[in-house]
Amino acid sequence: MDHTVKLAAASERGAVLHTLMLAFATDPCIRYTFDKADAYLTAFLPFATAMGGGAFAGEGAWLADDGAAAALWLPPGAESDQETLGALIQERIAPEKQAVLGEVVEGMGRYHPHEPHWYLAMIGVDPMRQGQGLGSALLKAGLKRCDADGLPAYLESSNPKNVPLYERHGFEVMGLIQPADFPPLYPMLRPARR
Repeated sequence: MDHTVKLAAASERGAVLHTLMLAFATDPCIRYTFDKADAYLTAFLPFATAMGGGAFAGEGAWLADDGAAAALWLPPGAESDQETLGALIQERIAPEKQAVLGEVVEGMGRYHPHEPHWYLAMIGVDPMRQGQGLGSALLKAGLKRCDADGLPAYLESSNPKNVPLYERHGFEVMGLIQPADFPPLYPMLRPARR
């Protein structure tokens, strides 16, 4: 099936973030973090913006099929907004979970590459459109950019169901981040290709 995949314009920021909000509504790691519906609905957009909002400035925000799927790729040198992420954790997460999330962040830091790379901060498909190849279409577009730059790609898969999809696109599991009762989080790297 052919899909229309394009870089998102600044005016499409809402479409990207809202699609991701739908896509992550049942994500194990995100819903561990924001376990109540109200917490999720009020915190997800600031969370997603802090995780991957820099993708818009770095030509790394993608949309497929007029908002059926979206991805946020941070370009080399760009990082998630750690200050805002830390504030969200402090303000909106139960104290008993804050220590666990601190360990998750430490684990992510151990695996995150230090050399130039593209970071797939978030990718998701509207649940009404899942299973139609939209995730693969977005991955192919982003990885084409990585290959053109001769750079590796990195992500953390927050849902074990998605690991095989990423593996089909050349990513390899580097390890497992799972402190205490946190769901499994898989750091994955796709080596540079030319």
